[in-house]
Amino acid sequence: MKPVAAMPLDVAARISVVLTDIDDTLTNEGRLPAAAYAALERLSEAGIAVAPITGRPAGWCDMIARMWPVAGVVGENGAFYFSYDAQGRRMRRVFAIPAEQRAADRARLEQLRERILAAVPGAAVSADQLYREADLAIDFCEDVPALPPEDVDRIKRIFEEGGAVAKISSIHVNGWFGTYDKLSMTRRFAAEILGMDIDAERERVVFAGDSPNDAPMFAFFPNACGVANVRRFAGRIEAEPAYVASREGGFGFVEIADRLIAARSEAARHRAAE
Repeated sequence: MKPVAAMPLDVAARISVVLTDIDDTLTNEGRLPAAAYAALERLSEAGIAVAPITGRPAGWCDMIARMWPVAGVVGENGAFYFSYDAQGRRMRRVFAIPAEQRAADRARLEQLRERILAAVPGAAVSADQLYREADLAIDFCEDVPALPPEDVDRIKRIFEEGGAVAKISSIHVNGWFGTYDKLSMTRRFAAEILGMDIDAERERVVFAGDSPNDAPMFAFFPNACGVANVRRFAGRIEAEPAYVASREGGFGFVEIADRLIAARSEAARHRAAE
């Protein structure tokens, strides 16, 4: 991983979309710093579309899509995207799996919930589970004393033994039934909302993240960036970002945003001088 400051000027200047995880990427110790939120606004004002790509629940994502300076949000690790049309006062909600199947899957996840809580003392259902549509989130450090890595890995194995997909974030293990993930729903969101083919234009996108569940995005986007706390998962993450910030969480995100905005401004000055 190279420092964010080492991203070439011409590469940074071409970035037109920033996709970002939320927990421990935009936040620090569970709170959203004003500087990180301001960075979202500055990116948008600079003409760079922004979309959170998160494991957080549908209830939260509805608010984020409606109230934050973003083009939309992909939630529950790819279960859906929400995008708010402010002019038309309409929320667009697109799910990977139909409502009937999501209801059936929740019953199966309930059985896994009981297995996990019995097998891993100290684990808990996440506080935001009530607002979820498609997955089960098991808390291992957000509102409970932090569990050791071997217990976190055990939670993931129980999900997988039950036929579910499981991903580890910085605070939860999320499990669901289905073949979707953050990348597959991001691809659909980009095509339908941004009018962008990310397979053909991936070099114009920066994804910012911090944890193992971001690995598919780190692997796909050649200019992906991690905040400094991604280093904590060394050896436990399938793919690393190309660049890494010097600071953690939201302040690392500010560093990434500053690099992109400065590069865009510098490129504009060069064009004006020609």
